Amino acid sequence: MSGRSESSGERAQLAAELRLLRRQAGISGRELASGIEGMSQSKVSRIESGDALPTLPQVERWADLTGAAPERKASLVRLAERAFTEVHTWRASLRNRPHRQDEAREREARARVTRTFQPALVPGLLQTAEYARQVFGLSPLPQVRKGVAAAVAARMDRQLALYEQDKRFEFLITEGALRWCPGPDARALLLPQWDRVVSLSTLGNVSLGIIPAGRQALAIASHGFVIYEGDDADDAYVSVEAIHAGLTAHDAESVGIYRQTWSALTRMAVFGDDARGVVARLAADLRAPE
Repeated sequence: MSGRSESSGERAQLAAELRLLRRQAGISGRELASGIEGMSQSKVSRIESGDALPTLPQVERWADLTGAAPERKASLVRLAERAFTEVHTWRASLRNRPHRQDEAREREARARVTRTFQPALVPGLLQTAEYARQVFGLSPLPQVRKGVAAAVAARMDRQLALYEQDKRFEFLITEGALRWCPGPDARALLLPQWDRVVSLSTLGNVSLGIIPAGRQALAIASHGFVIYEGDDADDAYVSVEAIHAGLTAHDAESVGIYRQTWSALTRMAVFGDDARGVVARLAADLRAPE
């Protein structure tokens, strides 16, 4: 789901190996799909092009149906395990370009549901242009700071996806993330930003949950993450942004951990009018004279 541009070397190699196995066996994509549980012909095509990853049981069954030798089957399984987690350092992935907003937009376009948890700042899909400009300006990478205008424009363009009714976007934001101010003038920056968050929360395909300060913790989540859910049950993955790199996890066990964490965080959050009430309280406090 994360797209060919996101593919690691292991992922591309796995796709090539599986495609070669099927062709050597003289089996069509339809025939192969009929013999693998949860597989469709279109999923076979996406796996062979590197646009999707098979589960380990599907890799093993693929090898069996194509008559792969035991040692080759074992090699494919090891390759698949390595492909499940991709790490892209920002310095390498941003070489010769100021941002990765196009790749984020591609991920969101491919997903049926996008679930974003952010404990540190307002998520990019909800940011105002000025807030985004300040955020990009704080990047430790000089190419990002030099290309702020292009990055902001691309981030604003990404937000058009929020208005596509066939896609669902769910956000969980801590009160601390709402309070975090990336610029020198909190009132000028945060009041419009909070208005933007409240306005987008009224869209029918957008869910906004806010975790108020002081709520009993039901999960440990020290960093933000995004869960992308596809049309197929196993077509899901998680994206995590660290200071130095981005990590993408595709294996079912890792995705399950993040789903479990998301569920716990959801139980800590308030939604609807209660969430908007949290924002209204923050705005009233900020407007109050010192």
